[in-house]
Amino acid sequence: MASTSEFRNGLCIKFNNDIYQVVEFLHVKPGKGAAFVRTKLRSMTNGRVLENTFPAGAKIDTVRVETREYQFLYKDDMGYNFMDSESFEQFSVEEHKINAPQFLQEGAVCLTSVNAEDDSILALELPNSVEMEVTYTEPGLRGDTASGNALKQATVDNGPIVNVPLFVNQGDRIRIDTRTGDYIERVK
Repeated sequence: MASTSEFRNGLCIKFNNDIYQVVEFLHVKPGKGAAFVRTKLRSMTNGRVLENTFPAGAKIDTVRVETREYQFLYKDDMGYNFMDSESFEQFSVEEHKINAPQFLQEGAVCLTSVNAEDDSILALELPNSVEMEVTYTEPGLRGDTASGNALKQATVDNGPIVNVPLFVNQGDRIRIDTRTGDYIERVK
């Protein structure tokens, strides 16, 4: 048990028969009335965001979450299959628990949030950036920057489409931000 004074970003709590992660919180002490804590909570099971207000000092149940590294193996009809790098145990993860499944590549090492009580996977996070090869893009033509939009669309390895600068060509390797899906740089 903990109280609302121990809230911090990333804290996992049991609330409404589900596990939620604190995304934002704000302690509010109005001039009149009792203090309270306004929070934004994200469900670890389905990803929905919920806003809730707790009275100051309210008792909450915390969940102990461990971070482990798992390696992506392949995708099949059961879901995305991963392997524990230490025990070599394999398991399947549903797509909604992965932050950017379209950028997963075989052999990628991902950080996994695991409920320490029952070893269930809560969330799986890719590295902040990945390197992928451009499989298709239109050639950039001189003078296309007149509109002020110097980007074109490019298809990368697994099929996602990313906006890239005009100088990127088919066959180039680029670095992509997995949190936003934006182009970062061309890799030499």
